[in-house]
Amino acid sequence: MLLVEDSEDIQNMVAFRLKKAGHKVLTAYTGEEALALVGERGAPDVVVLDVMMPGMSGLELLPELRARTGREDLPAIFLSAKIMPQDIEAGRALGATYLTKPFVATALLNAVEKACADTDGW
Repeated sequence: MLLVEDSEDIQNMVAFRLKKAGHKVLTAYTGEEALALVGERGAPDVVVLDVMMPGMSGLELLPELRARTGREDLPAIFLSAKIMPQDIEAGRALGATYLTKPFVATALLNAVEKACADTDGW
């Protein structure tokens, strides 16, 4: 699983929760770091993305990840402080689950478990 989050505190908390639930988690702070990791490791099973990040937003990163991995069906979960209906719809239009911050840990874990159910990635 790939977690892309520019806030160190949130990244640490989410990674901790996911690891505690038994997931292998690689992290990146930026879209560029995420693309480099995917270049080295191949497609992750699931990607968890922040929407607002410096440089490349999560909404821009997801299509790029899918293109570079050849996985148009790469499962994605957005974690975002952007809560306007148009923001949520933009994430869902990419076929992703969209959770708003602050988020409930069980909602994130449920979304990850659902996404992991049919994947063959990391």
